[in-house]
Amino acid sequence: MIYSYNRALKLLIFIFLLITSINVEAQNLKGKVTDKEGAALENVGIFNQTSGQHSHTNLSGAFSLPSTTVNDSIYFSNLGFKTFVLVVNQNHFNEGVNIALEESSINLDQVVVVSKVDAMTRFVNIDVQKDPVKSSQEILRKVPGLLIGQHAGGGKAEQIFLRGFDIDHGTDVAISVDGMPVNMVSHAHGQGYADLHFVIPETIDDINFGKGPYYADKGDFNTAGYVDLSLKKSVDKSMITYEAGQFNTNRFVGLFNILKSSKSDGYLASEIYLTDGPFDSPQNFNRVNILGRYHYKDIGKEELTLTASHFQSKWDASGQIPQRAIDQKIIGRFGAIDDTEGGQTSRTNLMFNHTKFLGEDQFLKTRAFLSKYDFELFSNFTFFLEDPINGDQIRQYEDRTIMGAETVFEQIDITVGTDDRFKYAAGIGFRNDNVDDVTLEHTLNRKTSLEQYAFGDVDETNIYAFLNGEYKTGNWTFNPSVRLDYFNFDYENKLSTVYDNKSESKAIVSPKLNTIYAVNRDWQLFLKTGMGFHSNDARVVTANEGRDILPRAYGVDLGTIIKPVDKLVLNATLWGLFLDQEFVYVGDAGIVEPSGKTRRVGVEVGARYQMLDWLYLYSDVNYTYARSTEEADGLDYIPLAPDFTAVGGLSFSDIGNFSGNLNYRYLGDRAANEDNSIVAEGYFVTDLNLNYHIKNWTVGVIVENLFDTEWNETQFATESRLFNETASVEEIHFTPGTPFYLRGKVSVRF
Repeated sequence: MIYSYNRALKLLIFIFLLITSINVEAQNLKGKVTDKEGAALENVGIFNQTSGQHSHTNLSGAFSLPSTTVNDSIYFSNLGFKTFVLVVNQNHFNEGVNIALEESSINLDQVVVVSKVDAMTRFVNIDVQKDPVKSSQEILRKVPGLLIGQHAGGGKAEQIFLRGFDIDHGTDVAISVDGMPVNMVSHAHGQGYADLHFVIPETIDDINFGKGPYYADKGDFNTAGYVDLSLKKSVDKSMITYEAGQFNTNRFVGLFNILKSSKSDGYLASEIYLTDGPFDSPQNFNRVNILGRYHYKDIGKEELTLTASHFQSKWDASGQIPQRAIDQKIIGRFGAIDDTEGGQTSRTNLMFNHTKFLGEDQFLKTRAFLSKYDFELFSNFTFFLEDPINGDQIRQYEDRTIMGAETVFEQIDITVGTDDRFKYAAGIGFRNDNVDDVTLEHTLNRKTSLEQYAFGDVDETNIYAFLNGEYKTGNWTFNPSVRLDYFNFDYENKLSTVYDNKSESKAIVSPKLNTIYAVNRDWQLFLKTGMGFHSNDARVVTANEGRDILPRAYGVDLGTIIKPVDKLVLNATLWGLFLDQEFVYVGDAGIVEPSGKTRRVGVEVGARYQMLDWLYLYSDVNYTYARSTEEADGLDYIPLAPDFTAVGGLSFSDIGNFSGNLNYRYLGDRAANEDNSIVAEGYFVTDLNLNYHIKNWTVGVIVENLFDTEWNETQFATESRLFNETASVEEIHFTPGTPFYLRGKVSVRF
């Protein structure tokens, strides 16, 4: 009897264990994530708290999460939505999962540290949402460690500083808008020239960025990093904003929702900006922007965005001034040696972005763009150095047409073995720049042409292909990729009395490998390695018979991102970047000169803290050691390369009807020439923004340079001669930074 009982008990235990093992067998959990209105949500972070597996929703909101068992806790997190926790049961495997996330105010809790190469982008976009961009100049400043400086009256593209680079106007950072390149190759003013003033700040949805040359879908100029702005696909409500302030400043912005249906959205946006600036000679600056956008989405089938925009700007500029002219009381800080500097520019864009859903895990993404661009700039860097009678003013001009297209095939969630996953993207594309009448000439008072130094046509084509893979196994993510670029440079010298056309071409292969280890949902370690490049100016390439066409960059990043608590994110990176050649733009000669090999090593640290539901703080600090490798010690400084920068601030909201931001930026002293005998002074500047909301109205105050700091925005070591001097002098020439600058704002949504 006892023997039979024991046998029965053992049989019951065996059956129980068998049933339990069946119930906990790891399976692949599939489903879809939408908002409360049923619109698919892309890039929702999905994390299995039990197994450590992680995933993201695709363009149609669908996801697949392997190694999931009954009773696992799954976190669904997305910026602007409450985090949702799902406890898995057997029905979820049988019927699939449909999650509808509830909208919420932006909060740091909503972002999970998951295995993505551009994971910091998700946190920085909290900065963007907490402190929306208020001007074109602020767009790039949102990237941690990136600072800018304006030195031609607000109309010219800003000077950019990032990772120990004085990037000039874009030589070592690839900038794009919804995938359309902004950088101009073989530009009349400088290689890589990137003018973002055609973007209306209120239309920006988010910013995607990456440091270093580690991204296969980014090509030319992606050495220090890349920035890609995404524009809003739709607007919830129409909006009109008016700003007015010091220096005869007026700004009008309108966003108008003109179409909204179950599958389609359309809106128009416009901007008019007028100001004289703080200078003794008024800038007479004006900028006009208009944009129209149509968005169509048939979930699970296709998505289409059509965009048309036009931008034009005109300004007078006081230009860079020498310190000695102020010391001698010839001019004040906001005076000018040649107040006839200035320029005008325009850009008209057509963009086509289309995604075709080929299957549950397959997509075909296609984009095409066409831009018509013109540029005219009058500058005087050296005053009377070359021509003591008429002065050294120069005119730079070009008329450009850019066209390009790219098609990318993506295959995601390929199961390898039981738990491992693989996905890849393969793309091919081209870009062609047809630049007519690239001009450099000596002028007088923007009216008289005295001598033509250079005049010709540039035709430059870049054809490329890339393959980007991602393999996930356990807590590891491996991202190998490779990119192939082919360039053809063509330059016709139209100053020659005979037909003078030269052409050069070259191809380059850029391999990359990124490795990420996810310790848990709140901690990521990463190692990034890769090669990149920046192209040289077509005029230099053809003149040098193809030498130094595509100098390489070699990079490595070792870092971590961690959330020690839900409301705090910390990041730290050690990095190195080595370049085969850097470029120095010689403005008065209109050429780009090579300056040899360089190395940079640095450290970046940052913190973002949701101190209270209504109070958010952030800070990023960067240190870089940058030197030329081909010069003797003490003569190896890289002019204007920043070695220490810091940015940060705080944002508050929902204090009654009030919200606002207080931000700072710091740039340390740095060498202005190769032996550090001339130093560019650093600065610390603070800005303030306050808003009061009542129903659909917002009244605000914007203050730039809150403490009225005297600072130099851009600085150069330049040899020049004033009209009363018999010999030239090399010293700091600078553009004074904006003094205390107050503007008021009224906005209404309807």
